[in-house]
Amino acid sequence: MEELDGEPTVTLIPGMNSKKKQMCFDWGPGEMLVCETSFNKKVKSEMVPGCPFIHIIRKDVDVYSQIFRKLFNESHGIFVGLQRIEEELTGKSRKAQLVRVSKNYRSVIRACMEEMHQIAIAAKDPASGRQFSIQVSILSAMELIWNLCEILFIEVAPAGPLLLHLLDWVRLHVCEVDSLSADVLGSENPSKHESFWNLVTVLVLQGRLDEARQMLSKEADASPTSAGMCRILGDLMRTMPVLSPGNTQTLTELELKWQHWHEECERHLQDSTFASSPHLESLCKIMVGDEAALLEQKDLLSNWYHFLVTRLLYSHPTVKPIDLHFYAQSSLDLFLGGESSPEPLDNILMAAFEFDIHQVIKECSIALSNWWFVAHLTDLLDHCKLLQSHNLYFGSNMREFLLLEYASGLFAHHSLWQLGVDYFDYCPELGRVSLELHIERIPLTTEQKALKVLRICEQRQMTEQVRSICKILAMKAIRNNRLGSALSWSIRAKDAAFATLVSDRFLRDYSERGCFSDLDLIDNLGPAMMLSDRLTFLGKYREFHRLYGEKRFVDGASLLLSLMTSQIAPRSFWMTLLTDALPLLEQKQVIFSAEQTYELMRCLEDLTSGRPVHGEPDAQQLQDDDIETTKVEMLRLALARNLARAIIKEGSLKGSRG
Repeated sequence: MEELDGEPTVTLIPGMNSKKKQMCFDWGPGEMLVCETSFNKKVKSEMVPGCPFIHIIRKDVDVYSQIFRKLFNESHGIFVGLQRIEEELTGKSRKAQLVRVSKNYRSVIRACMEEMHQIAIAAKDPASGRQFSIQVSILSAMELIWNLCEILFIEVAPAGPLLLHLLDWVRLHVCEVDSLSADVLGSENPSKHESFWNLVTVLVLQGRLDEARQMLSKEADASPTSAGMCRILGDLMRTMPVLSPGNTQTLTELELKWQHWHEECERHLQDSTFASSPHLESLCKIMVGDEAALLEQKDLLSNWYHFLVTRLLYSHPTVKPIDLHFYAQSSLDLFLGGESSPEPLDNILMAAFEFDIHQVIKECSIALSNWWFVAHLTDLLDHCKLLQSHNLYFGSNMREFLLLEYASGLFAHHSLWQLGVDYFDYCPELGRVSLELHIERIPLTTEQKALKVLRICEQRQMTEQVRSICKILAMKAIRNNRLGSALSWSIRAKDAAFATLVSDRFLRDYSERGCFSDLDLIDNLGPAMMLSDRLTFLGKYREFHRLYGEKRFVDGASLLLSLMTSQIAPRSFWMTLLTDALPLLEQKQVIFSAEQTYELMRCLEDLTSGRPVHGEPDAQQLQDDDIETTKVEMLRLALARNLARAIIKEGSLKGSRG
């Protein structure tokens, strides 16, 4: 049964001095900070007088979100698959595979974002709706950054294709145009719709010129006076040179064609071809890359990086990767115009355009609410051989450091810790020792969970952890009086002292009840019986009972005597063993030989002569002593009679042989 997510419980610590406030301390490695605070004005609660309120603040709260849990689970499989990519893959096949992995990661982010969006829409509580909307924007920003990193660092697109990738990037992330298009085209008269020209402008800004031409044809049909201008602008859109993925033309050819087309657009502006239609003239100005005309469309562009890509499309379509950061910085400055400061997202994107991978990772680590993003992106970039030179001063590299942080956060959750194990496995420097430290602190709330942890430790030959877990489980079992389970765990832990303790409990239980529990376990101890003398005795004593049950009295008698004479039986159990010998002494045939009987007599005398002298006995003690005295007398009598019978039998056998 799957364990459900839930908020971590808040525990009150009574008896602390409530006059001293602002006490904080780390409680690791569960990624937890505990703060004492007096701020609890809203909730009235019946507390112990003078007990402060303890607020637990978790660093990785995202592990408790159902949607983020899906992100963690699905990306785990992609991560493990990436680690197993064969090193022999080189060149194009390796690059294609890494791009595919990157797209898989992005598809998981996008799926979670869409699911979170649906939850935000369906939320009945406005506060919850806002909270989910914030999460949607965070996931959207994550995918935006990842997509740009994919284009610049993983695809490593050259001049020409670079702009095509950036156009796809903008179209994917500035998607209001689709709903706008549906509104306009769904109306009775699209060209008269209030958002018609906004739609055409956005299509041009995104380089979707075929769709823009179709919209202009609707305007031409509805307004004969502007039909000619629409046709001319439509032809300019149709003839704009674009380097398509399957095109064989060189960049030089493209630049020449594009320059010729650009001059034609400028000529139409100089000739005032569109002077009578401000909308069409504005569109033509955008197409010649007029910065003032572009900045007039700030609201439709919505952000500086959209402005950057549109500006490149209509001014520098063959931009080289090395020149990107110049255009990016100037676009940011122009778009913000000194009215506002860059946001954290702006700084991250700018670092990417500057090809500063380490700054991207650093900024993301600060801005994002969990380690998932930076850990997986850094790992992927490391597989692209882009981070090899960047080692951290404490002996690990950046990839490993971030993976360790992410895995540690997963271990704070009651079920996601299982994913964390694989991340530790793929950290060659510090992964093993980190896993050992974290796995020891997993609360073993159920035996099923304990078995999972144990299996993980055994697969990795983590001997100390296996022993520790088995001892914990053995202790739990013995506290619940489950002796069989306690014994099996102590054997698995190879803990001789604990096996002795449990064996004693078995023997005490037998003394009180007259029978063994967990017979199957004791009957099948095998070589484990040798773990401790007491366990050996338990196994052999059970074997005596089995022989007795099978009426193999001679073998049983021999085993019983050897348990006493070899000193393997605890002295406190000798009387029980001698009492077990009574039925054998009373058998019709002689079971114990004269020599064996002498041995039994010596054991009985050792036991009775070594009995300690107590003070004034009470009634119960007197009663117990009477029972014990009766047993001893019965044993002495039975042994004497058996000795006589054995001597006669052995004498007659000698006589017959003589």
